Amino acid sequence: MTAALQIDVVSDVVCPWCYVGKRQLEEALVNWRERHPGEPDPQVRWHPFQLNPALPADGVERSEYLASKFGHADGGSIYARVKAAAEQVGLKLEMDAIRRQPNTLRAHALLAAAHAAGLQEELAEELFKAYFVNGADLTDDAVLEAIAVSAGLESASAREVLADEQLLEQVRAADLQAREAGVNGVPFFIFGGRSALSGAVGAAALLEAIEGAAAGES
Repeated sequence: MTAALQIDVVSDVVCPWCYVGKRQLEEALVNWRERHPGEPDPQVRWHPFQLNPALPADGVERSEYLASKFGHADGGSIYARVKAAAEQVGLKLEMDAIRRQPNTLRAHALLAAAHAAGLQEELAEELFKAYFVNGADLTDDAVLEAIAVSAGLESASAREVLADEQLLEQVRAADLQAREAGVNGVPFFIFGGRSALSGAVGAAALLEAIEGAAAGES
């Protein structure tokens, strides 16, 4: 039997386009499975990228972040385009509910641990939903632990991950490695190590890339 294609997704859990891209990838995978019944499903693995790696561990107030990045504290007009794209894939982003811009290192550490448990996809979804739908404070370890538990991880395991300085350093290194490899924006999709696409490019483009990589094209 043909080995399953690996799809590597470089992403940040506070990137709205990454949430949109996740939905587009899901649609592409549904379409791929319909075209290839009986073949092994492509395997998705999530990798860390921090949009704001210099933020303190406890983050900053959202209004302060918006003012620093965009020149004003009202993000309404800034996010009109991504909100419209989100609605096209069935998402309603509640950007005004976000009160704190987090450093995402610990969230990424949880995602790394979730891969070993076979729960990475579930945790990625729960983190995106918590932040972009519920406005959750991802700087709060109790909040992160609850999100991890909702994805199927054990509470004690989540607490261990959040306190694991060695794992946090590994995540930092993986983030840096992605940047050194030329990733400067997310989502960034890599198909079977052969080809890549950057951005929320749509389900059709993702499906084409999956098909090409599965056929051995580069």
